[in-house]
Amino acid sequence: MISASKVKFVKSLGIQKFRKHHQQFIVEGPKMVDELLRSDFCPLEIFAVESWHSDQKELLQKHGDAIVAVTDKEINRLSGLKSANKVLATVKIPERKTFQQIFNNPVIILDGISDPGNLGTIIRIADWFGIHNIICSNDSVELYNPKVIQASMGSLFRVKVYYEELNRVFTKYGNNIPVFGTTLDGRNIYGTEIPSPVMIVIGSESHGIRPTVQKFLTHKITIPSFGSATESLNAAVATGIVCSELMRNKIN
Repeated sequence: MISASKVKFVKSLGIQKFRKHHQQFIVEGPKMVDELLRSDFCPLEIFAVESWHSDQKELLQKHGDAIVAVTDKEINRLSGLKSANKVLATVKIPERKTFQQIFNNPVIILDGISDPGNLGTIIRIADWFGIHNIICSNDSVELYNPKVIQASMGSLFRVKVYYEELNRVFTKYGNNIPVFGTTLDGRNIYGTEIPSPVMIVIGSESHGIRPTVQKFLTHKITIPSFGSATESLNAAVATGIVCSELMRNKIN
């Protein structure tokens, strides 16, 4: 039987300060844990009902010692979701990543993204389009927020996400690489060729790309509206459109 203290500990990882203190985060659900076990991330404990771990013998060969058998009632106590899944894992937060040789390929730069669902979806979009690196401004939402994890649908384990002062990134790495950013006064994206390698800058949901970052843009682009009164696009939707145009240019 799982102890009350263990339940309290796992539940505490839903809060950022405890994730930071313990250097652990939570992954929930069969698909997400399946992706975790296929990645280089380190699961510490895997709380699973019998019907899940009995079907995962091959995947669990390396992680059998981490399995903690629980009942449906116990997984409900551990879960941070409205409807608990069959499995939940605590995972070690990797050491802070550094980057150097990532700019030979497209890189997504996120300026002040605050919505966890948007960040998770952007990670998933990057994965779909084969973009392996994202750099977030230091004030963007935390990568291991449970809503980011869930929205990424496992892409978190394949796309590398870094946090950095963006001025430093552009000053150090942006001299010879085109920097495209989505703005309201930019050139129509559908008449613009996006090269590769490239830095693609996406601004925050509320304020767009900040002036301190806009000054580094070499190309401003806009996604035109066709008869809609909507003022702006969701940051993740905008990322998807820009990435699609990037790949269209790349294969033509």
